[in-house]
Amino acid sequence: MRQSSHKQATARLAFSCYVFTSDARLLLTMRGQTMKTWPGVWSNSCHGHPEPGESTSDAVARALREELGLVVVPELVLPGYRGVTAGERCLVYRAVTDDPPHPDPAAVGDFEWVGWADFVYALVAGDLTMAPWCGPEVAELGALGENPARWPVADEAVPPAA
Repeated sequence: MRQSSHKQATARLAFSCYVFTSDARLLLTMRGQTMKTWPGVWSNSCHGHPEPGESTSDAVARALREELGLVVVPELVLPGYRGVTAGERCLVYRAVTDDPPHPDPAAVGDFEWVGWADFVYALVAGDLTMAPWCGPEVAELGALGENPARWPVADEAVPPAA
């Protein structure tokens, strides 16, 4: 019984990260063909779940390092976002780097840098097919302002994954 509730608690916390360059270009990634969910689908820079006992910001930094070869400090920008899975809480982060990614081919099939404003426009216009969490997240990120560098950073007062 304890193990079952542990798995349920872990699955209810997710993260999503949008990596930008200093001139507001967004790193889009295509999920690797071996990924369990949405293989071969374009997505934001990184999406995942913390390991038990791991803080969400540490999980984001780990995923960016392991999946994209990027060493960056993520900043929480949407602390209250609810994911596309019923009951899932998904913390949304921003990270900034001008370093090129070195993706793990198992996790990332391809990547592309795109202008944030162009990406938002194409997504809203329906010109892009993206992972299901991207549209709702981008709508909430857009409410923070047009310039990702000026989005307010939220307090990281979230307990580590159980």
